[in-house]
Amino acid sequence: MSFTQFKFNPQIVANIEACNYTTPTPIQVQAIPIVLNGHDVFGLAQTGTGKTAAFVLPIIQKIIDGSRRTPRALVIAPTRELAEQIHTDICKLANKTGIRSISIYGGVSKFAQTKKLREGVDIIVACPGRLLDHLSDGGINLAKIETLVLDEGDHLFDMGFLPAIRRIIKYLPKNRQNLLFSATMPSEIMKLASDILKDPKTVQIDHEKPKDTVSHKLFSVESNKKTALLKDIISKTDMGATLIFTKTKHRAKSLAEQLQKAGHSATSLHGNLSQQKRQESLNGFKEGTFKLMVATDIAARGIDVTGISHVINFDVPDTVEAYTHRIGRTGRASLKGEAFTFAGREDWKMIKMIERSFGKEIARDKLFNIGELVPDKRTQSTPIRKEASSTPKRNDRFNRHEDQGRNNTKYKKTGNRPQRRDRAAQSASGSENIFLSPGRPRGNPARGM
Repeated sequence: MSFTQFKFNPQIVANIEACNYTTPTPIQVQAIPIVLNGHDVFGLAQTGTGKTAAFVLPIIQKIIDGSRRTPRALVIAPTRELAEQIHTDICKLANKTGIRSISIYGGVSKFAQTKKLREGVDIIVACPGRLLDHLSDGGINLAKIETLVLDEGDHLFDMGFLPAIRRIIKYLPKNRQNLLFSATMPSEIMKLASDILKDPKTVQIDHEKPKDTVSHKLFSVESNKKTALLKDIISKTDMGATLIFTKTKHRAKSLAEQLQKAGHSATSLHGNLSQQKRQESLNGFKEGTFKLMVATDIAARGIDVTGISHVINFDVPDTVEAYTHRIGRTGRASLKGEAFTFAGREDWKMIKMIERSFGKEIARDKLFNIGELVPDKRTQSTPIRKEASSTPKRNDRFNRHEDQGRNNTKYKKTGNRPQRRDRAAQSASGSENIFLSPGRPRGNPARGM
């Protein structure tokens, strides 16, 4: 089977060949004809299955023979990196067709985006927050939109974007084609699909199962020994480009710095970086300048790097869906990949949830002891210690401490309580969590992106 069956414009076919696409993926085989026929689509497929081309190619085919320089397709993405990646793919597949695309997101000049919009574009790829800014200013007219694409719908929900999306939809014509793609299917996404999709065709490609091209392994390790284990694995394993996931921005930055000091070519990708720094890190990772990238879940959306050999979960994710998205970064294009997960006692419940979702147990490292993860309630009771004969009786002990207390200024009534451990010291050992609840960012994420 080849792309010739879709009867694309010759220039599109030439661009497909230039991108070295030879055989369409399963989701492309199913989705492209449906999109070309104008139906709404609910696509369920993991990251790295080729779903971007599954909607980009039909959109280009529809636009190529029609009117130009007015937005006819709108793609909404949850993060800047994903928006930029989709925009890049559009530019490659629409090369020499005259079709113009623009990516719109926060953290960069709004004026430059406005200028390009005034010059005329055909496809808009946007994050919800900055898109709403342009709509409020009257800088974008979406009245001629023919196709709306919501990419990574589950992550749009995780980041709290659904209210913003409903506001954006009010600017669109009612008569349009709607495409919703998601790697997982939470109930909120089903509700959104039922609200905006009209008689949709469902395309489902084993969205809940791990990819066959990825092998999984668990390592039992205490939190304070994770960095040492990571360095040991890196030194003893033949790795290509490797993506390392942490839960927090601070840990991503700190871990990348520690790896750099250890002599590894490492960089980080997280929300505290400026857009320029984020792009530099991403480009360096794609080009091979950096072999290791330490990233948070949010920042890693949009990383589309062929040849990532390993994904390492330095921190176990908060949801099964996040695990699915993480491991989807390796094992792409039928290449083999490995996913390593560092787990401690506090992670055993999530590990079991992941295994139940996948329908099989994740392989343990040879030193892995599942007993270390699963608390044994039979061993929870504290043994009763017999008092030695030399231990004073309770009353004698109480009286002795009471006498000592009378001569100790610490116990005198001074109006102040005895000092307790400094709260800052108590929290210094804890890691900053950017989520109020799993998958939910603080503040207004629609403005932040």
